[in-house]
Formats: sequence, C-alpha cells, structure tokens
Amino acid sequence: MKKNVIILSATLFITSAILTSCNTPSDKVEEATENVTEAKKDLEKANEEYQIEIENYRKETSDKISDNEKIIADFKAKIEHEKKDIKAESEKKIAQIEQRNKELKQKMDEYKAESKEKWEKFKTEFSHDMDELGNAFKDLTVKNVK
Repeated sequence: MKKNVIILSATLFITSAILTSCNTPSDKVEEATENVTEAKKDLEKANEEYQIEIENYRKETSDKISDNEKIIADFKAKIEHEKKDIKAESEKKIAQIEQRNKELKQKMDEYKAESKEKWEKFKTEFSHDMDELGNAFKDLTVKNVK
C-alpha cells in the first residue's frame, strides 16, 4: 500500500512539474522578444559609454600634446642663447621629441574605433608612448655638464 502511494505521489509530482513548466509558443516568442530588446538596450548603452570614453581620452591626449608643443617652443627659446655646440645638440634632441609628438598626434587622429579589446590595447600602448615622451622632456631639462 505504501508503495502505491509513493508511486502515485511521484507520478502526480512529475506530471504537475511538466504541466507548469510548459509554455505556449507565443509565450516563448514574447519572452525571447523581451530578451532581445533588453540586450539591444544594453548593447546601445555599452557602445555609447565606449564612444564617450574614446572621446574623453582623445581630448585628454590632445591637451597633453598641445602642452608638449608649448614646452617645445619654450625649449627652443631657451637654447637660443646657448653655446653653439650645446645649442646644436639641444636642437637635435628637440627635433626628435617634436617629431615623436607629431607622430603621436597623428596616431590618435587616425585611430578608428573597432572593438573594445583593440581600444584597450591601443590606449595602453599610446599611454606608454606618452609617458616615454614625458620622460624625454625630463631628460632634456637635465644638463650633463662635466
């Protein structure tokens, strides 16, 4: 008797679970449509944030590059009154730094947003290059007089 009650209970439980989990095709379509709509909204928001991040970084680096151009102009003015050999060496270093600054500006201007992963890689490399340029400015101000 107990065996029959257990079998009957298990059968009723399984049957009720199957019936309650069944959705009509229209319910499935409606749920899928809602999921797609939410996914599109999330994607649009992520793309918008991505574009804003790129524009903010472009502005930030543009400001740094402009500051670098001012520093270069100041160095050029400072070395005008230096001795001929020191002036020639300084002009050479300044020309290299100025060229690197222009290359970085061009690299940023030509960057096309492709994917988040490529953007992160580009941003890391570009920041590293900007840091190296900053170090070159610091090295320029150090006078190695013996």
